[in-house]
Amino acid sequence: MSVPRLVYDDDCGFCTWCAVVADRYGEFELVGFAALTDDQLARLPDDYETCAHLLTDDTVFSCGAAAERVLATSHPLFECVFSLLRRVPAYPAVRERLYRWAADRRALWGRIVSRSSA
Repeated sequence: MSVPRLVYDDDCGFCTWCAVVADRYGEFELVGFAALTDDQLARLPDDYETCAHLLTDDTVFSCGAAAERVLATSHPLFECVFSLLRRVPAYPAVRERLYRWAADRRALWGRIVSRSSA
């Protein structure tokens, strides 16, 4: 199996910071929106610029599902937590709402992480 590709908004400081941290704790090929190949772009949804994506050999995870998969591969504790959460029927909807809430505040998170890395 090839290394999963983490596709993110490389114009967003917070998104870039998240991708770098994910790569530090997991094994991903980081691909910014600006560097997408035609083949990669063809696998993404039409509105791909609204969130991050994780491309594996056979699946595309988008938005909250992508964030979940990235976190789950970064530490066994996260995988255990997500394994339990996946059994809760309302979990996917809550996960996506939380992802959208955080994504809609990227500028704020970007200011916070830029201060902490200064």
